[in-house]
Amino acid sequence: MSALPPVWCLLGLAIAAGFVLWRWPACRGPCWIVLAFVYGAWRAGHVLQQRLPSRLERQDFEVVGVVEGLPQVRADADRFVLQVEKARLHGAPVALHGRLRLAWYRAPATAAQPCLRWRLRVRLRRPRGFIDPGAFDGERQALLARIAAVGYVRAGGPNRAIGRRALCIDGLRARFAQAIDAAVGPQRGARLLRALGVGDKRALKDRDWRIARANGVSHLLAISGFHIGVAALLGAALVQGLWRLWPALGRRCPRPVAAAAVAMVLAAIYAALAGLGLPTQRALVMIVVLAAARASRRYVHPLQAWSLALAAVLLFDPLSVLSAGFWLSFAAVALLLSVLDRRRTRGLRGWLHSTGRAQVLMTVALLPLTAWFFGQGAPWGLLANLFAIPVVSALAVPLTLAGMALWPVSPPAAGFLWRVASMVMRRLWGVLAAMAQWPGAHWYLPAVSAGALALACIGALWLFAPRGVPGRWLGLALWLPLAWPALHAPADGAFRATVLDVGQGLSVLVRTRHHLLVYDTGARYPSGFNFGDAAVLPAIRADGAGPVDRVVISHGDNDHAGGARAVVRAFPHARRLSGEPDRMPVPMPACQAGQRWHWDGVRMRVLSPPARLRPLLLHGNDRSCVLLIEGRGGRLLLTGDITRRMEPLVARQIDKGAPLVLVVPHHGSNTSSSAAFLAALRPQLAVVSAGWLNRFGHPRPKVLARYRKAGVPVLNTARSGAVVLRFPAAGTPTVTHRWRLDRHPYWRE
Repeated sequence: MSALPPVWCLLGLAIAAGFVLWRWPACRGPCWIVLAFVYGAWRAGHVLQQRLPSRLERQDFEVVGVVEGLPQVRADADRFVLQVEKARLHGAPVALHGRLRLAWYRAPATAAQPCLRWRLRVRLRRPRGFIDPGAFDGERQALLARIAAVGYVRAGGPNRAIGRRALCIDGLRARFAQAIDAAVGPQRGARLLRALGVGDKRALKDRDWRIARANGVSHLLAISGFHIGVAALLGAALVQGLWRLWPALGRRCPRPVAAAAVAMVLAAIYAALAGLGLPTQRALVMIVVLAAARASRRYVHPLQAWSLALAAVLLFDPLSVLSAGFWLSFAAVALLLSVLDRRRTRGLRGWLHSTGRAQVLMTVALLPLTAWFFGQGAPWGLLANLFAIPVVSALAVPLTLAGMALWPVSPPAAGFLWRVASMVMRRLWGVLAAMAQWPGAHWYLPAVSAGALALACIGALWLFAPRGVPGRWLGLALWLPLAWPALHAPADGAFRATVLDVGQGLSVLVRTRHHLLVYDTGARYPSGFNFGDAAVLPAIRADGAGPVDRVVISHGDNDHAGGARAVVRAFPHARRLSGEPDRMPVPMPACQAGQRWHWDGVRMRVLSPPARLRPLLLHGNDRSCVLLIEGRGGRLLLTGDITRRMEPLVARQIDKGAPLVLVVPHHGSNTSSSAAFLAALRPQLAVVSAGWLNRFGHPRPKVLARYRKAGVPVLNTARSGAVVLRFPAAGTPTVTHRWRLDRHPYWRE
């Protein structure tokens, strides 16, 4: 388990490095590296110390704070970030600093407004995510966003607005977003313009993101350094035009100085409207450095500006190295500055050559980092960016920004420009949507090892080395470990099972040598979040498994069936079974005792529900599809949510044989896991899938006591993260990975 060094250790390192730097200046390189490490570790430790103490979890606080960012208004709740100003617990002041990520159910209409100051009663807990292979790391994101706690607003508390922050850019962003909506109407174009104009991505749909990822144009939906550069160039071009129309202006201010100043101002305003994300910070610093050099008539090499931007970002926020955007943003600019020919090209042919080469470089050279962070690539991204970038940079962004500049003085003129920009984006998005359906548009890679990443990065640099470097094409050979990773499939008669961490729900992946089974898919929430997209599909892709051959949904409860639609959409040809087909979100045949199939020497047999008892005597949890998976060296029993009523029927069908691993029925509730059931099965290991601090108290203490009395060790996904079980053909079942405990960076609970 990794942890940050204590403060006294960091202080000692800093003193030692400072002394060496003073005594032996020739060692300044290693000394500065040590000092940078000390600074980053100190900042990270400071942020972690601001998290809510564990002893104060699940208690009610009265807080005063300001809504930051753009709140999300959903059908189920309003969600927003609150910057805490002061807090009280049981009437006494308490040290609670940082940001709170809150949900407000049945919130008043005025709640979801940025810049409002609220007095709220909230129930809080520490940030804790779901830890699964290939999935998003929510705890790392909470560290980057300085989230001290998460929770919800309690009804009946002193919940009222007590003012508004005077200087607040988020309020202006929200007004621009509303103005674009009013001018364009509820169309996709409005959603896209809001993202381009003020970085408001709240209205973008899952389909929009799938289209963007399939075409490699996700960077166009986030205000990045590219957009900031467009704004700066527009400001410089405006000054150039005005000074040409009225040459007398040059007597008051030289044209280069005025162009540089206006470019900096417009870039800063646009970056502020975008929320000052990491790519915008990098671009803004580079523009400021280059513009200041231009105004002072000094030459600054672009790589010097890049270095200053890197130093400034790391000094301001050393934790940004945990962000994928940091590496992709700075790597992209460094590659463009280092590899591309900086000689001025003239004419359409020269522009096409430089633009095309830049796109080839960005698409190919950044693929290793993209695969490392996101596990996917966009084969058609090169073609899509060749026409999407010029359309966005030459038409959509200038029209959107011009509309924003005109809106305070002439809303009709601004609305006209926004409608034209909306038409451009709708046409562009229609073409991209069609390209997203092309064969191979969605290209997913298994989890990338650090060695494969390093070799692929070296290969990319070698491939794009300057002319004259021999054997540049040999750089492609270093991509082989990335393109064809070693996939460790089970042998015949063996299988591997992964009990995913899906909170208060269940999802299990079972992989044989050539086949894959998905048993349950976790929950889906009214916000649209579902574990099918968030956990099941990423785990399948990270393992290099698939396609899915069969989807079994134990029964119709949301915590088991909520993600089924996402999995079936991704694998429409998979066969399906369910214990409650009438409650499924997608059509599924009925699961009945006696159904069986064989994969690669592994037998799979349905034990329940019996067809003769359904549906008159069985309902709800007892209709769960119970599945026994038998390999040569071990067995796995998937029980869904059956109760004590069905346990004897299941136990009678299981003979003595290879060691058995049990997925605990009904998340360890009091209605299941009877002593007789455990005595009949004699499992070697039990795995319970439950949510951290869930409101049901699962697994119940009495149930855990029964397992202890029976001598059965229990793993809980709430504490262990995803649990990977190996059932070899020769040998006993073993636990190979506990994703939360075995891979434990310092920011993880």
